[in-house]
Amino acid sequence: MALNGGPMYQFTPAISMFVDCQNQEEVDELWGKLCEGGKPSRCGWLVDKFGLSWQIIPKGLGEMLSHPDPARAQRVARAMMQMEKIDLGGLRQAYGGE
Repeated sequence: MALNGGPMYQFTPAISMFVDCQNQEEVDELWGKLCEGGKPSRCGWLVDKFGLSWQIIPKGLGEMLSHPDPARAQRVARAMMQMEKIDLGGLRQAYGGE
């Protein structure tokens, strides 16, 4: 639930909604719907038509970013930094095999 505090209170990126998506299909669906009238940003962030910031993130990203091998985690971070909508396939490719 969100309440409208009036025009003197504006949304800022300091507050965002985080959605932990089950798979790429869910990322794609939510991204498409929330970007309608909104604006995509980087690294899975977007601003919807009301000015509210969202993070649309696939499950597994946190694990990849916190892998004990820093080289693997850094490859994933670099790949993510080049993305607007997160592409799980691209992240997995950067992550590499076990």
